[in-house]
Amino acid sequence: MAKRAIILMMDSFGIGAAPDACHFQDQGSNTLGHIASWSLAKRGRPLTLPNLEALGLGAAAREATGFLPSGFLQQADFTGLYAAAAEQSKGKDTPSGHWELAGVPVLFDWGYFPKTVPSFPAALTDALIAEAGLPGILGNCHASGTEIIAELGDAHVASGKPIIYTSADSVLQIAAHEESFGLDRLYTLCKIARKLVDAYNIGRVIARPFTGRSGDYRRTPNRKDLAVPPPAPTLLDKLVARGSQVLAVGKIGDIFAHQGISSVTKADDNAGLFDATLAALDRAGDGDLIFTNFVDFDQSFGHRRDPGGYADALEAFDARLPELQAKLQPGDLALITADHGCDPTWIGTDHTREQVPLIFFGPGLATGNGGRRTSFADGGQTLAHHLGLPPLDAGRSLI
Repeated sequence: MAKRAIILMMDSFGIGAAPDACHFQDQGSNTLGHIASWSLAKRGRPLTLPNLEALGLGAAAREATGFLPSGFLQQADFTGLYAAAAEQSKGKDTPSGHWELAGVPVLFDWGYFPKTVPSFPAALTDALIAEAGLPGILGNCHASGTEIIAELGDAHVASGKPIIYTSADSVLQIAAHEESFGLDRLYTLCKIARKLVDAYNIGRVIARPFTGRSGDYRRTPNRKDLAVPPPAPTLLDKLVARGSQVLAVGKIGDIFAHQGISSVTKADDNAGLFDATLAALDRAGDGDLIFTNFVDFDQSFGHRRDPGGYADALEAFDARLPELQAKLQPGDLALITADHGCDPTWIGTDHTREQVPLIFFGPGLATGNGGRRTSFADGGQTLAHHLGLPPLDAGRSLI
């Protein structure tokens, strides 16, 4: 019997504050719980996620918080094996969450840029301007990506100065207009920045291209993340080393610095990413892993503090799960999880330190409660066990 695995990474879908959330000023954050409460209060109806509920999402949230999200029903029988997992890694950023899931918790401290104006050291910006031949830069602060483009887009187009900003994550982001500045030029600039920020132990440089004109600037799907590589071999590396394929969908390739990746498929939005996941399942063979990041939850709704848009996206995702379940064959194991929280009702626009769901499903899998887990790596360890790999260095298998 062929064995395959699928990871559906619902980027930012936290299910309740982590035990150490107080150290991040996130005590009380709850992405799922607050969206569910918002839906009842503002839309007058519960959040409708029948497929995720049947798999055990509500019960996983109850493991994390002690109570079911508003509008969720008490259930006894589940079609999935569910758990709530806390993060070992020291940050609440995207690479840390993904790498820990894949068996490599980030136990060192990333570098961060201060919430001051300017945010970046003069030595860094001076070197970037000189090496890239820039007329200067705009921004140089902590900011929401959509807001800073709206604020500085006109000045950028007029001056040719790129917009450079950061956040609570270990990141330097560069926004530029695809036409007036040039997409390839933006990518080249980000490669120069990637080299320069290594001295500051920064996890990612992100290209944030946009198009449009004054009053109607829009970010495009041509985002590119330049991440440092994981500090040790991940589940992905070990699969490729033995000859299996890792089919990356969305920004997974960028997050892992294209290590342990066999192929990359990009898509515009969650619907396109789901389509690409189903297509990858048609190509995957024995021992292969499909790994998809559903980025809209995070970048389009979590960071933009849009609980209504997040709720709609969750319901759309839930409605498509039967398509995936219908394609699963004996020996397939799917995992629905997340990399951190991004509570759209919380203060500010940054990620929130939350527990995440680990929801496994597939033909013949024993279902039920996997309890509270102390590391996201339990997810990767479970997949490693299923796919016949030796144990990873971190995590405990649920099966």
